[in-house]
Amino acid sequence: MSIYQHFRKEEYPFIDQVLQWKDEAEERYSVKLTDFLDPREQDIAQSIIGKDSEASLSFWGGSSFSERKRALIYPSYFQPEPKDFEVSILEVRYPSKFVSIEHRDVLGSLMNLGIKRGKFGDIIQNGDKLQLIAAEEISDYVLLNVDRIGKAGVKLERVSEGDLMKSTESYEIREGTVSSLRLDVVLSEIYNLSRSKVNPLIQSSKVKVNWRLTEEVSFPVEAGDYLSVRGFGRSKLMAIEGKTKKDKWRIQYGILQ
Repeated sequence: MSIYQHFRKEEYPFIDQVLQWKDEAEERYSVKLTDFLDPREQDIAQSIIGKDSEASLSFWGGSSFSERKRALIYPSYFQPEPKDFEVSILEVRYPSKFVSIEHRDVLGSLMNLGIKRGKFGDIIQNGDKLQLIAAEEISDYVLLNVDRIGKAGVKLERVSEGDLMKSTESYEIREGTVSSLRLDVVLSEIYNLSRSKVNPLIQSSKVKVNWRLTEEVSFPVEAGDYLSVRGFGRSKLMAIEGKTKKDKWRIQYGILQ
């Protein structure tokens, strides 16, 4: 049975990468530290490097509650510690009484440095306090080169993991029924929107499935998929629980609060 049959075609390159990491840990007894992985990528890695594997897998993104995390793939004799994940926590100091900064402003400034997204973990905002998590190998460069975010002059400072703010995000779990598992139908149920409103959002590149843009309204969604609609927030299809007597799909989903 091919491992690929459990995943989508667009996920095959990442699966190949995980299989390579797994082989290196098992055959060469090497330790591989990855960039930051989103939750979908973490799920894939976990399913490939399972408990019956000779390789082991651990995640860390600055804390146990981090969303984006680096992974360590290693032989069974290795005992990882948080320092092995090489994560830096940077706090953004700015004149919050006079100017506001949003998540997208921070991400935009980081991308303008020419560093790929995988080198950054969570961006955490509680009120006017901002922190970002970065790979240790690029943290000095970020500290030296980020002095403005949006319209605000800023100063970045390293803080310890003990000072990391806890994310306040949580999912509200709900249940519903849908006529099919097409993307437009599922989003219509989750966000209580008509399909005539959902379809233009998909077709205008405002919808992501597992952090990737899709413009295909009939895209088939699966249990475990992370969904987001610009302006309406993020959700997750937790489970597909079979069909009703009226031949509709019962689904359980979570809406990010």
